[in-house]
Amino acid sequence: MSATVAELRAVQVARGGRALLDGVDLTLHAGEVLAVLGPNGAGKSTLLGVLAGDLHPDSGEVLIDDRPLSDWRVGDLSRRRGVLLQENSTAFPFVVHEVVRMGRAPWRRTPRSEEDDEAVSEAISAADIGPLAERAVPTLSGGERARTAFARVIAGRTGMLLLDEPTAALDLGHQEALLSLARAHARSGDAVLVILHDLNLAAAFADRVLLLQEGRVAACGTPAEVLTETTVSTVYRTPVEVIPHPVTGRGIILPRRPM
Repeated sequence: MSATVAELRAVQVARGGRALLDGVDLTLHAGEVLAVLGPNGAGKSTLLGVLAGDLHPDSGEVLIDDRPLSDWRVGDLSRRRGVLLQENSTAFPFVVHEVVRMGRAPWRRTPRSEEDDEAVSEAISAADIGPLAERAVPTLSGGERARTAFARVIAGRTGMLLLDEPTAALDLGHQEALLSLARAHARSGDAVLVILHDLNLAAAFADRVLLLQEGRVAACGTPAEVLTETTVSTVYRTPVEVIPHPVTGRGIILPRRPM
């Protein structure tokens, strides 16, 4: 296993008397795609917010590169991890290439600012938004905005990507392309944590899966270890069957429907 770049230890988060995360442990390694799954309200976005430093846990530890998150300065942290949230609204009529360039802001006045033009161009191409580069963001479709937001994150070249449901607004082809690109970043040494609702995308692209249920870790391991008929049926309260893909052998999760 590659080096651990981020870690949660016994993290607790409660709001309004309800536990959103309850004793959660997590490790994220360089060179892997870790998919976080779970039903609605399981604590997925809360977990990402804690790991990103946007939410403070009530108890437990959060470590980035073996340093407590509280020891990180905001600027240093922004150069270490890129965060893609579910909501990516833009209040002002910036054009697409301007929004992507915002991903380079943490590197301003550093030697790596010399990479700005290359990083922006590469991100625009990778996210397949070249034809949109001069379009005002408010005129884009939901999927086009999502791809623009993803390009902004990868333009930062941070080495750690924290992605909250990046495929939710995308069509089939762009879902595959985005997760293929996330996996390519992992293969080049980045650490990628991605929240997904689609179990089959997780089964196809993740190296490991963390499954949450009511704020607790229900299972963590390889997709084959976690996405079993028994575990998925129990956590999602819906009977499923898992069949092997005819080419890759990875599991395909299907709901059991009456004939």
